[in-house]
Amino acid sequence: MSAAAHDINISQPAITQALAKLEGQLGQSLFERRPDGMCGTPAASLIVPRIEAALIHVASPRVTMTQLRALIAVADAGSYAGASAATRLAQPSLHRAMADLSLALRRVLVERRGKGIALTDAGKRTVRAFRLARAELEAGITELEGLKGRETGRITIGAMPLSRARLLPAAVSAFHQAHPDVAISIIEGAFHELIEPLRDGAIDVMIGALRDPSPGEDVNQRALFEDRPVMIGRTGHPLAKAPSLAAMATYPWIVSAPGTPLRSQWERLFTEAGLLLPIVPIECGSVITIREILRDSDFLTLLSLDQVAAELAANWLVKIGDTPKGLTRTIGITTRKDWQPTGMQAAFVEMLDDIASG
Repeated sequence: MSAAAHDINISQPAITQALAKLEGQLGQSLFERRPDGMCGTPAASLIVPRIEAALIHVASPRVTMTQLRALIAVADAGSYAGASAATRLAQPSLHRAMADLSLALRRVLVERRGKGIALTDAGKRTVRAFRLARAELEAGITELEGLKGRETGRITIGAMPLSRARLLPAAVSAFHQAHPDVAISIIEGAFHELIEPLRDGAIDVMIGALRDPSPGEDVNQRALFEDRPVMIGRTGHPLAKAPSLAAMATYPWIVSAPGTPLRSQWERLFTEAGLLLPIVPIECGSVITIREILRDSDFLTLLSLDQVAAELAANWLVKIGDTPKGLTRTIGITTRKDWQPTGMQAAFVEMLDDIASG
């Protein structure tokens, strides 16, 4: 204790008091006191790396927890009034915390725009770092609860379209049966809607089609399986009994927006055959919407069989044709590069691997 006091220039009684308060909040002893010094407990071995990671994100010894909470609350609410309502902190306290934080970090974090406020570029970078710091601390607390024999915590999943068909429902169902006390939150969206929450720490793992090239050095992509989409149309479609790619090129298509892996695969389908791209009057990534449009029209689409298994079984839709063998997309998981999953999060990822390979 005395060596620690010397290292950080704080009195030994202050460190003793702070440590006792932390142990009380966590409900865990962090050190064993011995005649020759102190030894960390298993709880310390779990929480210390999380605290160290959080401090790296905060990147300043002058930031207080109140200031961290204030910035995240203002960023989430978009106003001091909204942040006050969410945190039950008085607006003058939030203003003071934000002002002190700007001085401590020597950067402008928010600026007035009309009657409202907005984060500056520096503010956006700082709030992302603070959210990641908070995520590390929350993960550490979850791991401590596991040490007590309690399976708690939350896994937040970003679900892109294809993952919702078979892989994710099967994994979530199996995981919940094995770990019923762990909360699972599923956020549906396209890649561009989910990647920033992932980077902020609001999403733990994204599941869906991987991007080539990678979206950045700050994320990791790992393949689970290869998916080969097929051409789909309504039951009774004019091409159902005599399909040909040249004939398909004369029909209207409904496909996802440019830049998505499936759209790229669709474009390859025709360009590699030397055909002009068909018209795409409707761009859509919602399988439910696509299904209803196909049922009432002669549109064609390109989807995985897993995505329309129920519609094919009900004879609402039919497979018009297969795509070439090389026309596949890689389905996998995307995480932050520095993500250290909790035990429960790691167990969920392992379950995804098992189902994908089964």
